[in-house]
Amino acid sequence: MKRAARYGTGMIIMVGLLSLQQQQSVTKEVLLFSDDFAGKESAGNYIIEKNSKDTNAVQFMGEQLQLDSEGGLTVWYREKLKGDIRISFDRMVVMEAGPHDRLSDLNQFWMANDPGEKMFKRTGGFREYDSLLMYYVGMGGNYNKTTRMRRYDGKGNLEIVGEYTDSAHLLKPNHWYHIDIITRKGINSFIVDGIKYFEYEDKNQIGSGWFAFRSTRSRQRIDNLKIYALE
Repeated sequence: MKRAARYGTGMIIMVGLLSLQQQQSVTKEVLLFSDDFAGKESAGNYIIEKNSKDTNAVQFMGEQLQLDSEGGLTVWYREKLKGDIRISFDRMVVMEAGPHDRLSDLNQFWMANDPGEKMFKRTGGFREYDSLLMYYVGMGGNYNKTTRMRRYDGKGNLEIVGEYTDSAHLLKPNHWYHIDIITRKGINSFIVDGIKYFEYEDKNQIGSGWFAFRSTRSRQRIDNLKIYALE
């Protein structure tokens, strides 16, 4: 059974929801891609980079995408994105006493490019991506102690442009998060369950690149991926 996005309650969340609605109300959205992971053909939409030990780390199962990794794991959407976009999906960190279950690292890359032209040639180790030009958000990193947004400059500089350490912005076990990533007119927003976690205005906006789900030693499930062009 597919699920609807879950939102909380309260004044802060309503402000976050209003912000997202305001952005959408003045923007025409055109659906570029949608995947509910209901069929085996979904696998052809992605490029997987993983540790050689993780032989069964990516599974298209039960109308969901499951990431179950011992080491690092990156699942790239195959098509390069360009211009103003919104990426929307549901995602959960599974904690059911599995061998890789760990409440940490609900991560994502977007607008990623490799100045060295070595895209899709890595083996999943996190430091292998330091040379990329891109945006990154890591929810619940460092064993669920930090939630950070970074801008990678393609030269090995990983600038932290936003950070939280309070429990409200860290991960909950077995909770389906609804996430929106919006890149519009030089502003990059990361919205979780209707709450805007990060809004970063980049004077040197990255105008195109690839999107990926990223994790490290954990079990996660993903559903209802949609990518829109914003006009």
